[in-house]
Amino acid sequence: MSPDEALQVFVAALTEVAPEVDAATLDPDVDLFAQVDIDSMDLLTVLEILRERTGVDVPEDDYAALATPRLAAAYLAERVEG
Repeated sequence: MSPDEALQVFVAALTEVAPEVDAATLDPDVDLFAQVDIDSMDLLTVLEILRERTGVDVPEDDYAALATPRLAAAYLAERVEG
């Protein structure tokens, strides 16, 4: 999976959990919590959707690696098999 594909998957999961998020205005380089009104439970739901769609399980110690949409996409792209 390329980083661009991973970003699309991440944004799709995010907008599924928070439909008020406008994917067109989401800045991939800005802290996710600074630009989107989600809480930690929402983030866990996003991570569960990502696990189902990509097979990537994100351990709690790695949550900081997902601070921005682009960082989350890079994390996923590195870990998706095939």
